[in-house]
Amino acid sequence: MQIALLGGTGDIGEGLALRIARDSGHDVVVGSRDAEKAETTATAYTETLADHGSSAAVDGMENPAAAAGADIAVAAVPAYYLSDTIEAVAEELDGTVLVSPAVGMQRDEAGLHYNPPGVGSVTELAAKAAPDDVPVVGAFHNLAAAKLSDLDADIDWDVPVVGDDGDATATIHGLVEEIDGLRPLSAGGLANASEVESLTPLLINLAANNDGMHDLGVKFW
Repeated sequence: MQIALLGGTGDIGEGLALRIARDSGHDVVVGSRDAEKAETTATAYTETLADHGSSAAVDGMENPAAAAGADIAVAAVPAYYLSDTIEAVAEELDGTVLVSPAVGMQRDEAGLHYNPPGVGSVTELAAKAAPDDVPVVGAFHNLAAAKLSDLDADIDWDVPVVGDDGDATATIHGLVEEIDGLRPLSAGGLANASEVESLTPLLINLAANNDGMHDLGVKFW
């Protein structure tokens, strides 16, 4: 399969690009609004992979070109860029499963708080922005980006997955299973995305307020 990381030059995009390329054997393409930035970042990712003994390579190009022909496109952008990013590549998403890992958060003196959009969740916002025939799946919301990007770090995290299209959800379950240290768990339909997304500010607040809890993920027993 071809996996496109739209906006894949950021923190979560880096971690997913490196781990998917190393562990799955799928073709990975990093997208950006700036083609030169995408190419430069992809070269850096390829060098990181080589430094860790992997022969996998990552390509880079503008978001629409990255989305074209992708079997899975991950909108690895902050929530406030999500709709614009999806709309910019909408014509290229035919036959693609679109994945949203974004979470809406706001910070005050007490810490981070979940800040969903009016439609209920950021994942549902992605579904609203996507063409009607493009299945949207929510996944990768609760991953600690810095640790995910560190290929020397072992991870052991669960990935709650939400989606209304059974085939699309199964496809993302399969992708998650291919990444060492990640386990997919079904969390129901898109209407349940807010419960999954709201875990992220909690994890960040726990990490900020407790010694030795940096780079938290979730694990269910």
